[in-house]
Amino acid sequence: MSNLKISCVIVDDEPMALNLVESYVDKTPFLVLKKKCSSAIEALEFLKTTPVDLLFLDIQMPDLSGIEFSKMLPKETRIIFTTAFDQYALEGFKVEALDYLLKPFDYAEFLAASNKANTWFELVKGKQHNDLPVEKEFLFVKSEYKQLRIKLADVLYFEGLKDYIKIWLKDNPKPILTLMSLKSLQEELPETQFMRVHRSFIVALKNIEVVERSQIVINNQRITIADQYKSKFLDFINSNSLNI
Repeated sequence: MSNLKISCVIVDDEPMALNLVESYVDKTPFLVLKKKCSSAIEALEFLKTTPVDLLFLDIQMPDLSGIEFSKMLPKETRIIFTTAFDQYALEGFKVEALDYLLKPFDYAEFLAASNKANTWFELVKGKQHNDLPVEKEFLFVKSEYKQLRIKLADVLYFEGLKDYIKIWLKDNPKPILTLMSLKSLQEELPETQFMRVHRSFIVALKNIEVVERSQIVINNQRITIADQYKSKFLDFINSNSLNI
């Protein structure tokens, strides 16, 4: 079962309609009511400081109609129109409303429209999740005519030697030697986990034990931080330091 919560605002100039929709929202587990407003003007002011996912929006209201108001909303805010007049249905769909509830509507109709919104937000949430960059967990490197699977979590640091790289791993006294440039390797590594600190070294940030003067200590190995990499490395240190 989804744990998705949809924040919403009810906008209607009729007090009875406001209260009815509020009672429906209260019965619906995935809806969270943030405010009920008796005019589009009131809702507009509220939304300036408190964005929400969904509006239950009446269409025929004084000063500013629901249709006019809907055109002022950010595209992330979705709408379910509620109205007593079916002639607005076409306009409602033109502004990409998720649904259109014709008054008087019962809870079953309200729930069906709300479920449609729930499905829409779940799809969007899933797409956003899939669009996030996935951190690499391993690399395959060629060494002695074999392709070795290297877990990035086990890497202490990479040491460049002309056209070769030594890969130093936890619990492994001897490095793995592979034919590759440090520059090419750097392009393949996740920046959140590894940083180049010298012409010949890329270090695993989580395995740094000590930073002393201009040197990093990892597994008793001292690695000098070259001047051209100091600024970026100091930014990393400062962003992960306790300011006491």
